[in-house]
Amino acid sequence: MSRELDKLIDSPCSRKALLWEELSGNTVRCYVCERKCIIKEGSTGFCGARYNYGGELFVLTYGNISSISNNPMAKKPFFNFFPNEYALTIGSWGCNFTCPWCQNYEISKVHVRSCHFLSPEKFIDRMKKYGSTGTSFSFNEPLVTLFEYSLDVMPLAKENGFFNTYVTNGYMTEDALNLLVANGLDAANIDIKGCGKNIGRWIGADVEIVWRNAKMLKEKNIHVEITTLVIPTVNDDEKCLRSIARRIREELGPETPWHVTRYFAAYRALDKGLPTQTPTRVVEKAYKIGKEEGLFYVYVGNVWPPHPWENTYCPYCGNIVISRVGFSVELLIDEPICPKCGELLHIVLRDKNGEIKDWRKCAGRGEGELD
Repeated sequence: MSRELDKLIDSPCSRKALLWEELSGNTVRCYVCERKCIIKEGSTGFCGARYNYGGELFVLTYGNISSISNNPMAKKPFFNFFPNEYALTIGSWGCNFTCPWCQNYEISKVHVRSCHFLSPEKFIDRMKKYGSTGTSFSFNEPLVTLFEYSLDVMPLAKENGFFNTYVTNGYMTEDALNLLVANGLDAANIDIKGCGKNIGRWIGADVEIVWRNAKMLKEKNIHVEITTLVIPTVNDDEKCLRSIARRIREELGPETPWHVTRYFAAYRALDKGLPTQTPTRVVEKAYKIGKEEGLFYVYVGNVWPPHPWENTYCPYCGNIVISRVGFSVELLIDEPICPKCGELLHIVLRDKNGEIKDWRKCAGRGEGELD
C-alpha cells in the first residue's frame, strides 16, 4: 500500500500538510482534527488522506476531486444564508468518523488511490462559468481531506466577491478552526449527530468537541446552521432531541437554524440493525420540540412531498418569508426584515440590486415577542 501512495507524492494532489509535529522514529502526529492521529512512516491517518512519507506528513487529497456540482444552498442545507443562491460544491476521499449510515460512503469510506486535480485558480474559473456565488466544501468530510486546499481557494473566492462555506462534522482542532476563519470561511453547516456516549459509539468521536467548535464559530461571527439526521434507536428519543434543541438555544443562540432530517438506510446501517427509514412523524416531533425549546428556525428535511415546515416563517408573527418546494426557493423579502410585523429576520441574503443584506448589520431593529 505504501508503494502505491508513494507514487502520489510527486502528483499535484500532494502537498506538505499543515498542523503536525515530528515525533521519534520518523513518526508524526497530526493536529488537523481532534483524533490527533499518531502516524508511522509509510502509513496514513484514520481518514486515509494524510500520509507519513519519510517522516514528514503529506496530504494526498489537495484539490483531489471525487465529486463536483453547482448545488443550490437549500441542498447543503443552508436555509438562512444566501438561501436562493448556488455554491460550487466539491468533495474528495475519506472521513474521520465511523457512521454506519453514511449516504456518501462511496467517497467517504474509500481512501485516496489516484489524483484528479483541480487547481484553486481553475476552481474559481468554474465558479464564474457556472454562475456560482459561493464555494462549498462538502460531500465527504472536507476538514481532513480538503483543509489545505480550502485555505488556498477561500481567499481567491473572497477576492472575486464569492462567499465560502463548509458542510462538516465539526471535529476540527482549535488551530484548524482558526485557520479556516482567518482564510475566509463565512458559514458552516455542522452535524450534531446525537447525544453523549450513545452517539459516540456510533460515530467514533466525542460530540462535545463538535459543540465546542460550533460555539467557537458563532463567537467568531461565522454563520452556523445545525443538522441532525434523526435515526430511530440512535437519537430519536425525546430526551436527546430536547437536549440538542436546548443546547442550540443556550450555547449558539435561538436564531441558529436547526435542520431535522429524515434518515434512509445506506452503507452498513441495516447490517448494524438500524431501521430502513425514519417515519415522517418522528421528524415532525423533532420540529415541535425545537419550537417548544424556543428556536426561531426549525426545518424538516428529506420529506416528500415537500413539507410546509421547509419554509421560513417570521418567528414573531408567523408570516412566510421564504417559500421552498424541494430545492426551488422563492424569496418573499428583499431584506432581513419581516414585511408584516417589521421585526428582524436572522437571514443573510442579496437584494434585487445585488447588495448583501446581513441581519447582523441591521442595527436599531428590535425583536418583539415570539408568536
